[in-house]
Amino acid sequence: MNLSPIGTVKRLSDREFAIEIAPAYLEGFHGISCGDRLDVLYWMHRLDPDRRKLLKVHPRGDKSRPIKGVFGLRSPMRPNPIGVSTVCVTRVEEGRLIVTAFDAEDGSPVVDIKAASLGGKDRPERKG
Repeated sequence: MNLSPIGTVKRLSDREFAIEIAPAYLEGFHGISCGDRLDVLYWMHRLDPDRRKLLKVHPRGDKSRPIKGVFGLRSPMRPNPIGVSTVCVTRVEEGRLIVTAFDAEDGSPVVDIKAASLGGKDRPERKG
């Protein structure tokens, strides 16, 4: 399996981030506009490789909470450190999206972007 980044995260301020899109993927952003909510999948590139081996952790690092497996948490400790954040688009500029509500680190490679889930309402009903 090979993943190729489609862009990179750049921190602009405490609240604002730019997702700089690689030129080969610019057509994929046609129709995205201000106010859209997107799920951004990114690689947590600063995670220590030894921490990727941890499969059970205290939620949010809080030792007063019982240990849980990482697949039931949003912990960054995981075998494939793929993060996901639902962001709000504040501006669309040439070659980049300006967003808020992002928890990625500056320089994080962006793996994929999708329209934010509507809690199952975005899927057609199954028949039969």
